[in-house]
This record gives sequence, C-alpha cells and structure tokens, in this order.
Amino acid sequence: MANSKRILVSWIGTTDLLSMASCASQTVQKKVLAACQRDRPLTGRGPIKTLVESIAFDEVHLLCNYSDHVGRDYVKWLGHGSTLREIELTNPTDYPPIFTAVDSFLAELITKPSQLCIHLSPGTPAMTAIWVLLGKSKYPATFYQTYGDKYSETEIPFDLVVDFVPELIRDADRTLQHLSERSPQQIRGFDQIIGNSKAIRLAVGRAAKAAIRDVPVLIQGDSGTGKEMFARAIHQGSHRASGPFVAINCAAIPRELLESELFGHKKGAFTSADANHEGAFEQADGGTLFLDEIGECESAMQAKLLRALQSPPGKGPCHRVFRRVGESKDRISDVRVLAATNRDLIKRIQEHAFREDLYYRLAVITIKLPPLCERSTDISLLADELLKQINSEFAIQEPGYKPKSLSDDAQSFIRKFPWPGNVRQLYNALTQAAVMTDRDILRKGDIVAAVPEIPIAPTDVMERPLGDGFNLSEHLDSIHRHYIQRALEASGGIKSKARKLLGVPSDQTFSAQLKRLNLWD
Repeated sequence: MANSKRILVSWIGTTDLLSMASCASQTVQKKVLAACQRDRPLTGRGPIKTLVESIAFDEVHLLCNYSDHVGRDYVKWLGHGSTLREIELTNPTDYPPIFTAVDSFLAELITKPSQLCIHLSPGTPAMTAIWVLLGKSKYPATFYQTYGDKYSETEIPFDLVVDFVPELIRDADRTLQHLSERSPQQIRGFDQIIGNSKAIRLAVGRAAKAAIRDVPVLIQGDSGTGKEMFARAIHQGSHRASGPFVAINCAAIPRELLESELFGHKKGAFTSADANHEGAFEQADGGTLFLDEIGECESAMQAKLLRALQSPPGKGPCHRVFRRVGESKDRISDVRVLAATNRDLIKRIQEHAFREDLYYRLAVITIKLPPLCERSTDISLLADELLKQINSEFAIQEPGYKPKSLSDDAQSFIRKFPWPGNVRQLYNALTQAAVMTDRDILRKGDIVAAVPEIPIAPTDVMERPLGDGFNLSEHLDSIHRHYIQRALEASGGIKSKARKLLGVPSDQTFSAQLKRLNLWD
C-alpha cells in the first residue's frame, strides 16, 4: 500500500459551510445561511479545511446533502482539487438511505488499491455511524477527527462495531424488501427493464436485493424473457459496476472449446492453439461472469466449473482458482458468477444430467423471470418502447426513414397474442413488420404476418395433442386467462362489468381469479 493513493472522503457539514460563508460574497453567504437554517456564519476553517491543510491527500471527495448547490460553492472555496457528490436525502438521520448512498459512492470510488481515509467529524451522527460500519468492514479505512484547529487519527476497536452491524443489516434488508413496490426505472442499474406489472416488479426487487451481495445468482426463465438483460442489470446495480461484464453462452460453444473459452489455454495446448488465450474467468477479473444456458454443460465441464466456484477456506466468495488448458499452474481471479437457464435443473439433477453440488453453488439466490403472458399489463408499454428502439436503429441506417407507430387494432392483437417466444418474439415481430411495411402506421395484418405461431382457434381448443410438454393445468389457465382478458377489454377495464359478462357470481371470486392468473396488480 506504500505507493497507493491516499483518498479522503467526508460529508460536508453545517460547520464547514458556515465557516466558508464567513468569507464568501453576500449572495453565497445568504444562500448558505438559508440552506443551513442559521442566522450568521462562523469563524475558523471548519473540520474539512482543517484536515486537508494539515495532511496531504492525493484525492479529496466530498458528499453533500444540502439544497441550493451550496456544496459546489464549498468545493470551490476549499480547493485542494476536491470533487463533489451531491446526495438527495429526505432525512439526514435515516440510516438505510445513508447506507445505500455511501455504499454506492465507495463502490464506484474504490476500484483500485488505495488508502481510504474517512473524516468522521462532519455530518450527522447517523452519517458518522455509517462511515464507521463501512470503514471497519467492507471498505477498510483510516479514520480522522478534528476539534477546533487540531486533528487526530482515530482508532476504533472492531468490538464496538460488531454489536451494531446485525441491526443495520436487518434495517437495510427491511428497506430492500420494499423494492418490489418500486418500478424498475426507480432502481439503480435496472432502468433498462421495461414494465411495471406486479410480476416484473417482484423479479426486479429480488434481483436488486441480490445485486448488492457478492453471491452467485441463478436466473431462471423461458427463452426470450430477458435473462441476460437481468444479469447485466444485477451487474450494474452492484459494487462491481465499473468492472467488466463477460457473457458466455454455454450452449453456443462446441463442447471441446468451452473449457478454453472459460479458463483460457496455453499456446500449443491443442492443434488450433497458436497463441496463449485468456479465458472468461480472467477477462472478468474484478467484475461479473454471466454463464448463459448453464444447463447445457456436460458432466466433465460441470466438474471443472465446480472446482472454480469452490472458494478456498478463508477466501472471499468470489475468489476463483482455475487452470488454463495445457498449464499445470493455478491462476486466480476475483469474479462474481451469474448463471441462467431455461431448463428445469432440479429435474435434470433427478435424471443425473446435472450435478447437485454445482446447482447449489450456482443457486445461492434464484430469480424466476415471468413469461410475457403473465405480464399482460406490460405488453402495450413493451411494444411502444421496443418500436421506439427499432425506429431509432432504422433512422440511423436509413436517412429519411419515417418512424412507425401502431394502430389500435394492432395494439389489440398484440395484447391478446400469447407470445410463446416472449419479449424476443415481440421484438422480432415488430422489426419484421417495420421492415416489410411502407406505411407509417403498422396495422393488425402487418403484425399477424410477422408471427408464425398463430394462436389455436377456439374450435381447436379441445383437440390439443397430448404429451410432448402438454400440461392440462396450464392449458386450462390459458383458456381462463383468454376469456377474462376479452371481458376486461369489452368492459373497458371495469372489473364489475367484466365479471357479469363472464357470469362469475361474486366480486371476491373474480378478484381471486384475477390475482391467481396475474391479470391484476
């Protein structure tokens, strides 16, 4: 650590601002006094200026939760090449939002070996407590305090922290449980996830909670539900967001080359190995490795993956040990592993096609993505957003391209269609319709022509072939869902009218049916 940078972080406190105000212009002074709710400034340098003029730091990063951008005025006054992060806090004594803001800030800041220094004096007691908790655990730091014009390096025994950590974590978890009540656009890293249905919010809430923990996650879902998009969102929502994200499709790589793609190979290890190759575990060092279609790996590859996922005793959960093909020396990397599959891995385990021990290494946390048919309230929003993306892409490729929009009958068809290929199929259908249509408005016929899987006609509903994946409960649910959606559309979304159209005897029964079929939040 001798050659690493000394980085100071601190909140800007009231005393710091009032000290700056004493030698600021009348305009700035008036703004500071209003922000701090004080009637006069203070003399002296203030805690932060006292410390930075006493000790040399390579970088100074300040957090500020005051209004009117007074932090910007303070940074200019302080000098020392300091930088500012403005944080919006409704309550500066509320532990969970302070924890979230500081943890995110430090995760972005500390990406390389450095000597972190934390100034404890400025800010509220809650802010100080969060600095201590993080500085004694996740981000080891040296603590400083100031009093008047003097400073001191402060030793904080770890025993003082231990009793408070579990309580803080419980509070944070209770806050995170409410993420399912927020839309994806409100959660850091998940803003590219489109939709606001209960099913997608629950999946996003679970994924966002998993993102902040450095543990493996298994993402399950049908083809086209957005498993890789969720994996990228988890990466972006984690403290590894500034590191690499490497995706490997285990089903798309020939089995004889998969080991090399994952672990790398030495020059001459096999016939086509004409140079040394760095595998995905090395490429993803410091970041996230996404293993898509993990259920397609053969048993020999599963054994090699298991070894890499078993962290040695005393090492962190992301400590990976592996060997390049053709080498006899172990290599080490720091990689969080996310995996995805559209297969039933429990069933594969029962069939002896997938290792049970590997499953439990991958599935520390599991996230099930809902099919599009369970996100009926999202379909129109998805179609509009996807068509905007298509229009933007085509406008770049084709000067003079006229953006497309959807007619009412096209929107109605899109809402009713079951989309067995999920979001990917919807995107492909819209793309094909936009390519093949000269009109500015896409009609129902344009979408129908782009969909090879036409829904079974009502006259054929009793003639579905048995076997080959047929599931009676799912089939009956699809019929049930179809008629309820028809009734809701015919009644303009008024539940009481839809219930009467269907002959359902009571509102309570109808509400229970809507909830069970994920047709109403």
